[in-house]
Amino acid sequence: MISAIIVAAGRGTRMGPNVDKIFLQLNGCPVVGHTWQSFERCRMIDSIVLVVREGMQESLATLGRELGFVKPCKIIAGGKERQDSVWNGLEALDAGCEIVAIQDAARPCTDSDLIEATIAAARQTGASVAARRVTDTIKESHDGQIIVKTLDRNVLWSVQTPQTFQVNLIRRALREVRRRGIVVTDDTAACELIGEPVRLVPGKKPNPKVTNPEDVPYVELILRSRR
Repeated sequence: MISAIIVAAGRGTRMGPNVDKIFLQLNGCPVVGHTWQSFERCRMIDSIVLVVREGMQESLATLGRELGFVKPCKIIAGGKERQDSVWNGLEALDAGCEIVAIQDAARPCTDSDLIEATIAAARQTGASVAARRVTDTIKESHDGQIIVKTLDRNVLWSVQTPQTFQVNLIRRALREVRRRGIVVTDDTAACELIGEPVRLVPGKKPNPKVTNPEDVPYVELILRSRR
C-alpha cells in the first residue's frame, strides 16, 4: 500500500496577518484543494492522511466532500513543529502501508508524474525527494551583509515535496530526531541524520510553494495552463 501525508498544520506567517494560505482561492479552489486533488488523481496513491491544525478537521472534511474526493482519507491534528505533524501522520497510516509520500499542502502544482517518480526512487533507495538544480549563483554570508564566498552551484539542489520514503525508514529517522530533541527543516534531513541516502528526483515542471503574496499570480498561471 502507498499513502500520502499532506501537511497543512503550519501558520504561514509570511503571507501576512489573518491570512490562512492553504485556504487562499486559486482559480476557484483553495490551495489545499489543488494539492489534495493531485494525490486523489495519482493512480499509485491508495490513501491519504491530511494533517491540519486542531479545529480545522471538519472544514477539510467538508471541502473533500464538495470536491468529490473518494479515496480513503483520514484528517488528523498536527503538532508544534512540522516534524511533529509528520510523526502524527505516520502514526495514522494503515498497518499495511509500505511507501509514504509526504507533501506540503501549500505546494499545489505537483503532478502525478513527479509523485510516481519519487515513489519509484523510494522503492529502490529507501528515500527520495523532488528537487531542482540551482541555476542562480549562490553566495555565502555569515552576517547577511558581506559575501564570504561563492558556492559551487553545480553541486547544489533545491528540494521540494513530495519527499517519499519506505515507511519503516522514515519512522526510524524521525524517531532518532525526537530522541535527540532537535528540529529539522525537512524530512530528508532526518534521513541524513541516521546516514541513509536520499535519491534526488528532478522535476520536469514547475512545482512552486505558495509562501509569499507574490507567489499567488504565478501559481495561478501554472494551474490554469494545466487545465
